[in-house]
Amino acid sequence: MPGQRHHVGPERGRLILSTARHGLASTMGHDLTIEVTRWSGEVVTADDPAESSADITVDITVDMDSLRIVEGTGGAMPLTDRDRREIEKTARRLLGVDRHPQARFVSGRVEVTSPDAGVVEGTLTLHGMSHPLRLEVSGSGEGRYRATGTVVQSEYGIKPYSAFFGALRLADPVGVEAELDLS
Repeated sequence: MPGQRHHVGPERGRLILSTARHGLASTMGHDLTIEVTRWSGEVVTADDPAESSADITVDITVDMDSLRIVEGTGGAMPLTDRDRREIEKTARRLLGVDRHPQARFVSGRVEVTSPDAGVVEGTLTLHGMSHPLRLEVSGSGEGRYRATGTVVQSEYGIKPYSAFFGALRLADPVGVEAELDLS
């Protein structure tokens, strides 16, 4: 939808984080799918995206206390509701949610590579630190878009979770996927 302002949030899309596990005891842990349940922002599209990608902007703010475990795959035992609550509590502590309650992504450059694809480059501020983030965007038609990227926790001063003296640890890169309906 060219030339429009779109207010976005959970009612118009999803924001998903994906983690992986490493280490000698990795079979004990789970690869996690985490949904951000409170986030909001604005996407401004250009009248002609192919000709005027500089007019496209993205600004998203995430409530870091709204991370919810959707799924845990792998592991020696299935993920229980109690496990989910404990993981969410640990994530809030590791992310320093009390000191850094929000994360924010602001685009700096958008490149349209085809009518339904492009790249959004911008700045992610997380855990009190700001670094560049690149998102690959693809469209599925009818105003629906999917953006994917990777956030490396240690770049933001976040120490990835570890247990059993480091034998089970969360991989430093975390996958980010946003699905938006701009129709």
